[in-house]
Amino acid sequence: MKQLQGVCVGAGYFSHFQYDAWQRIPEVEITAICNRNLDRARETAANNGLAAAQIYPFDAFDTMLEREKPDFVDIITPPETHLELVEKAAQRGVAIICQKPLAPTWEESIAVVEAARRRGVPFMVHENWRWQPWYRKIKETLEAGRLGELHSINVLMRMGDGWPEDAYLARQPFFREYPRLIIYETGVHFLDTFRFLGGAVSSIYARLQRRNPAIAGEDAGQVVAGFRSGATAILDGSRYNEAETDDPRYTFGTMRVDGSRGHIRLDTEGNLTLKPLGEPPRPIDYHHERRGFCGDCVYHLQRHFTDSMLHDHPFESTGEDYLKTVALVEAAYRSHEEARVVSCQD
Repeated sequence: MKQLQGVCVGAGYFSHFQYDAWQRIPEVEITAICNRNLDRARETAANNGLAAAQIYPFDAFDTMLEREKPDFVDIITPPETHLELVEKAAQRGVAIICQKPLAPTWEESIAVVEAARRRGVPFMVHENWRWQPWYRKIKETLEAGRLGELHSINVLMRMGDGWPEDAYLARQPFFREYPRLIIYETGVHFLDTFRFLGGAVSSIYARLQRRNPAIAGEDAGQVVAGFRSGATAILDGSRYNEAETDDPRYTFGTMRVDGSRGHIRLDTEGNLTLKPLGEPPRPIDYHHERRGFCGDCVYHLQRHFTDSMLHDHPFESTGEDYLKTVALVEAAYRSHEEARVVSCQD
């Protein structure tokens, strides 16, 4: 069996999903972890079966790459650190998987992708939303023609974690300081999923709101995406108001997909229902489970990364392609600021 040796930088809240997934991929060995807080890095390693991994301080990232000589690095750090880390890894010819958001600004996002492209190293964005099993099944159903021509996609997201005065402090406190929040950090996932399901987006219209005065950025909003095909997608999202489910983080919302032959519904439990026009609704049988994050999408993404690396296949979320999603994020903010529809070149 071919093996890939990897190193990781970052040991925050979300990193646990990534370490857990790497441990379940037999072709991958994580040999080292780099982090600012060494105690947290050691605890993360121990909790994820990586007790043998070497621990390096954050400012020893170069040393880690030099000593470990990994096949890839998994960057699981805040956006403002990505450009420097990508540049250092690319200089050594190390393949990169990098968390989103790519960077704090559009210009720096381009620079991150260019740093990897210039050195010719494999670069994949950790955009896990499209790897949620319900979206893979919806895509499969669309491609099979069971809905006919795509008409619309409607998402209703209500997280309910953003209304208290101490919102986000327990899990991801940096959310409170982001000058942009719901589209930059969360809505970007849905915009990428819209592209995955419906193809190229030609226009964006957005209205954004800040409901909780204790945070810096917007925490609710509505985005209308117009597809080049003529179809439409609508995201109605709020981290402030609550959903009627015990676990809003399983699917992060509901979805309805309409086509010329019927529609599909996704509920907050991951159930899919197909209703052909003129016929009763019936459940779609497919596998999903409450493991890892959102139906184990992190594992599915990292499985794809591993298989692509081992068999020299292209990544689904390349840097160049993901910049098209980032461009939609920028278009949404520009649309809100200028109160107009913004044309896009996807």
